Formats: sequence, structure tokens, C-alpha cells
Amino acid sequence: MVKKKILFVCTGNTCRSPMAEALARRALAELYPEYNYIEFASAGIASLSNGGASYQAINALKMMGLDLGMHKSAQVSQEDIEQAELVLTMTRAHRDNLKRLFPGAANKIFTLAEYAGSDSDIPDPFGSSVELYRIVAGELDNLSRIMLHRFIKGSGLN
Repeated sequence: MVKKKILFVCTGNTCRSPMAEALARRALAELYPEYNYIEFASAGIASLSNGGASYQAINALKMMGLDLGMHKSAQVSQEDIEQAELVLTMTRAHRDNLKRLFPGAANKIFTLAEYAGSDSDIPDPFGSSVELYRIVAGELDNLSRIMLHRFIKGSGLN
């Protein structure tokens, strides 16, 4: 089976998108382990390459049983967009920016919330308390599970 990549994109690739990537990976393993050909990646629109996840993101996910300690930030590239089956951003501004930069891929770029059936942006917790990161991580976890259901059922993968 050909790998199907889902790419999460935020601003710096240190908070929201790496948390979404880790949470989606766990949700897939828990809910749909037979779909092991789905893979996840994350990147940032304004990222410094090879930086780590934020301290608060690492701690918030540690409390959820996940390890972000090895995460390295990456700048989103044309290759990333081309290789992804689905590109999910954290905000409408991220989505619109990517659609402007990569107009040929516009049909596969959505906000995570939009793809999961909501219209809200995921707030940026950068610089906030671990508690706010935990709240954002909870929202990302919920949206990732809904997104996976839609992706698997709607893509004819089942």
C-alpha cells in the first residue's frame, strides 16, 4: 500500500503542529491500527529548521503520555505540500497563506478544525502556561480523531 501523508502546519512548528502530529499518530494507532500506511508530518510557515518543540508543548504532551523531546522543527516546503495527501493548518491565515503560495495544491489544504467540521482557529499557546498548552492539546486530540475518521471513511480507504 502506498503511504498517505497528512501534514500539519502552524507558524513556527514548535507548538501546535508537532502536538497535532503526535496526537494524530496516537489516535491512528488506537482507533485504526490497520491503516499503518498513513503517516504524519509537521512543519511551520515561519520556522527555524532543527529547533526543538517548546518546553510547554513537551510537558503538556508528557502529561498525556507522549514524548515530543526528539521533535525538530522544519520550514514547510513545496516538496512537503506535494507529498502530502492532506495539509491541515492551525488557522485560516495559515491555510490562506499556503493556498496563495501553492495554488496547485489548494484543493487539499484546510484548517484542521474546518476539515473536522468546525470553523474555529486553534489558538497559539506560544509563551503561555503549560495549562493552556494542555487545553490546546486536548482540542487538537479531539479534532485529530474526527479528522482521521473523515479521512479514512471519505477517502475510500476502508
